[in-house]
Amino acid sequence: MSARLSWMARVEAYLAYRRRNGFELTIDATQLQSFARFADEVSPEGHLTVPLAVAWAQTSQLKASFTWARRIGILRGFARFCQREDPATEVPPRSLFGSAHRRLIPHIYTEAELCTLLEATHGLAPTEGLRPATCHCVFGLLAATGLRIAEALTLTAADVDMDSGVLHIREAKFHQQRLVPLHPSVTDSLRAYARQRDRLVPRPCCDKFFLRDDGSGVNQPSMLYALQRLCQQLDWQTRGDYQRHRLHDIRHTFIVRSMLRLYEEGVDIDRAILALSTYVGHAKVSDTYWYVTGIPELMAIAAERFHLYTQGEAS
Repeated sequence: MSARLSWMARVEAYLAYRRRNGFELTIDATQLQSFARFADEVSPEGHLTVPLAVAWAQTSQLKASFTWARRIGILRGFARFCQREDPATEVPPRSLFGSAHRRLIPHIYTEAELCTLLEATHGLAPTEGLRPATCHCVFGLLAATGLRIAEALTLTAADVDMDSGVLHIREAKFHQQRLVPLHPSVTDSLRAYARQRDRLVPRPCCDKFFLRDDGSGVNQPSMLYALQRLCQQLDWQTRGDYQRHRLHDIRHTFIVRSMLRLYEEGVDIDRAILALSTYVGHAKVSDTYWYVTGIPELMAIAAERFHLYTQGEAS
C-alpha cells in the first residue's frame, strides 16, 4: 500500500474490498475510521506496526483489556490487507491483550417491571398522538417474542399476518429470514394497534407497520429515548454490566425467561434450546447456550440440575 495514501484512504479501500465480498462491517468501519484518524495524526506516512496498533487500541474510552483486544481483532484484517502492498506492515498478534470475547451481562427485567414499563408508556407525550400506543406495542412485542429492535421496526404491514398469527422477518441479522408464530394475545395487541394507527394516521408515507404521527416509520433512537426516559421516571437502576437501559435487554429478557421456563418444566433442554435458538434467530445455537453460563439465574438452576444428576449417579 503506497505510503502516499492517507490512512483514511487505505481504510476506505479495505472497507470497499470487504463490502464487495458481501460484508456490511458497520462496527468494523467505525473502529477502522477511528484508527485512520489516529494514525493520520501520529504517523501519517508510516507503516502499520504493533506499537501503533497498541497505542490506538488503548485510546478507547473504556479502559479494559477485552475492549483493546476487540480493537486489535478488527485491525488484524486491515493489517493483512495492507501487507499485500506494504511488506513492512506488522499484523498485531491476536492474543496481545487476551480474549476479545467477554460478553457483558445484560439487565434482565422481572415480570413486574415489564408490566410497569408497559403501563408507563400510556403517559408518554403527546398522549393524544400515536407515540404511547407505538411504544406500548413495540415494547410488548419485544417482550413477547424476543425480536431484535431492528427486526420489529422494519416490519411492513404485509409482514404482519394477523389472520395466521405469524410475523415474516425479512430484515434479520446476517440477511436471514424467518417466520415467528405469535401467541393469540400478541396478535390481538397488534390488531388493536393497527386499528388505532389507521385512525390516527390514515395516509402514511411508508409501508411500515409501526408509525410516527407524521406517517413515517419509527426509528431506533426514538424508541431508545422513550425506554430510557421511562426508566428514569421510574427511578430504575440497571442490573448487570451496562450503565444504561437498552432495548436489546428486552430481547435478552425473553430468552432468559423462556429458558427458565424450560428448566422448570423439566423438558429435554438440548432439544428445547435448539428450537428457541431458531425462534429468536440466533445464527449459532452456542449463542443461546451462552445464557446458561452468562446469566446468574440460569447458572443457579443449571448448577442445581447438575447437583441432582450427580447425586443420582452416586446413588
